[in-house]
Amino acid sequence: MVKKSKKYIEAAKKIDAEKAYAGSEAIELVQAIDFVNFDATIEVSYRLGVDPKQADQQIRGAVVLPNGTGKTQRVLVLAKGAKAAEAEAAGADYVGEAEYLEKIQGGWFDFDVIVATPDMMGQIGRLGRVLGPKGLMPNPKTGTVTMDVTKAVNDIKAGKVEYRVDKVGNLQFIIGKKSFGTEKLMENFKAVHEVVLKAKPSSAKGVYIKNLAVASTMGPGLKVEPSTLG
Repeated sequence: MVKKSKKYIEAAKKIDAEKAYAGSEAIELVQAIDFVNFDATIEVSYRLGVDPKQADQQIRGAVVLPNGTGKTQRVLVLAKGAKAAEAEAAGADYVGEAEYLEKIQGGWFDFDVIVATPDMMGQIGRLGRVLGPKGLMPNPKTGTVTMDVTKAVNDIKAGKVEYRVDKVGNLQFIIGKKSFGTEKLMENFKAVHEVVLKAKPSSAKGVYIKNLAVASTMGPGLKVEPSTLG
């Protein structure tokens, strides 16, 4: 069992572990009880009533947060010719093809997201065992396999976050930094919540959102009442 710090224990005393807070109240409180001396990341976690073993219940996609994440994403675009030039003009951090695949094979990972044009996927597929476990494999469902590389790069730089349900039905999202303040964090939270609601599989039975919580980087989590998010 992980031993909790004194600061964590003191922060936990300020919340009601049994209460499901309204969204805005939870966001305000999670900022108030945060005790780290850096700009903490705020995350929300969903426990969903889905069975990821079923193909149609493997919830996955991406959402552009209205106020970004507070982090600048480094984008690698794998494309050729005119699409490579388009990616450079859009502000991609790295653009190329075979040379970058070789670098990745050699252990280079100085990027956060890969965008690829469809014609590159045959070559990229060979690195599935390297990219897959790190969650870096481009995928049409998240908009990272596309011919519209300008939009893909712009969305990522604007605060696009990918999501994917894990094997026990959990979904996690970063919704920004503590310094964003309640209003901007709530805008991001509501954007995420809307996406989660729309992603409900028609085959999912029973309660869809079983649990929802918000927490800062090292702070305790607060339960949130989903119906308060609109």
